[in-house]
Amino acid sequence: MGGLVRRPLALSASRAADFRRCPLLYRLRAIDRIPEPRSRAQVLGTVVHDVLETLYGLDRPDRGPARAADLVGDAVEAFFAPGGGNEEGGLVVVPHADRDAFRAEAAALVATLYGVEDPQRFSPAACEQYLVTATAAGTPLHGYLDRVDVAPTGEVRVVDYKTGKPPRPAYRDEAMFQMRFYALMYRRIHGVLPTQLKLIYLKDGSWLTLSPDAEALAGTEATLDALWAAIESAGASGEFAPRTSRLCDWCAHQSLCPAFGGTPPEYPGWPGSRVVPVDVTPIERPGGAG
Repeated sequence: MGGLVRRPLALSASRAADFRRCPLLYRLRAIDRIPEPRSRAQVLGTVVHDVLETLYGLDRPDRGPARAADLVGDAVEAFFAPGGGNEEGGLVVVPHADRDAFRAEAAALVATLYGVEDPQRFSPAACEQYLVTATAAGTPLHGYLDRVDVAPTGEVRVVDYKTGKPPRPAYRDEAMFQMRFYALMYRRIHGVLPTQLKLIYLKDGSWLTLSPDAEALAGTEATLDALWAAIESAGASGEFAPRTSRLCDWCAHQSLCPAFGGTPPEYPGWPGSRVVPVDVTPIERPGGAG
């Protein structure tokens, strides 16, 4: 590994979803850490998340729609500036000729929030909060919470923004699995069970909510423990089998997948043992449509 320190792994909601979808995909992303080209949807999501974090950092009277639109313009200009994130490996993610269309799309997504809630009516307890913890059995967990709201009476709401389309009914539980993951982390750290989990889909202004209970979170914790045990077992043997699905059409690693005639790189070995991840390298903040 060229002398690089390979820190112990921890489980995020996105990596948990990767392993459930395809163990080989998990390996290539989490262990081999093979770079993937970013898509327009991913960088758009990053810009929108940055704008909303900045918006909620302002005083309440300053969070009106006109100020939000100004923030979008600032964020888009910064994104297209040299070193602003639009270039990767010498390649441009969003062509400069598409700047106006990109700005309009980001502005529309941010404006949609005002049809769901009024950012001037409350102040979040935290935005873009990075959490690190572990289950009772020791499964290491980490991830970002887009927003945490705490009511004057103490109720906690965990909110996540999505810039893609809402899932079809058959896939809603999969979407809420991520939110239960976040609720479990929050409870493990703060000792408080969130009253509500809310997914806001900025594409169309819809949302999904869930009121978790202790039994549901216990089930989520057991699922994550079993998942982590399977990951560790695969890590010890090096056997991360590919699993094909319709999502393979969008996978950036088909050339390395045996299911498509490819060959994975030599397995570098498991980078760490089961520990509470007090020093894990923070995961890259996920944006995008997912």
